[in-house]
Amino acid sequence: MPSSARWKSASPSPAAPKSSCWTVALIRSVTEGKTLIMVEHDMSVVFGLADRITVLVYGEVIASDAPAAIRGNAAVQEAYLGTVAA
Repeated sequence: MPSSARWKSASPSPAAPKSSCWTVALIRSVTEGKTLIMVEHDMSVVFGLADRITVLVYGEVIASDAPAAIRGNAAVQEAYLGTVAA
C-alpha cells in the first residue's frame, strides 16, 4: 500500500489487527477530556486519536493543526511522503 493511502483513513485500517483497533478505542476512552501526548508513526492510529497534531522534522515544528489540515499540508507531505499530492 502506498504511504499516502494510509493517510486517507481516520481510524485504524480494516486490515489492522483487532488488537490495534481495540487499543485505539481503549486509549480514546481513557483519555476523553484529557490531553494525550504521544509519539507514533502509524498514521492511522494518529489520525484515529488526535484532535490536533503537531508534526516535527529534525526537532523543528513544521505544522500544528487539526488532522484534516495536516493531511493536506504540503510541507508535511513533502517531509514524510517525499512528494506533494496533486
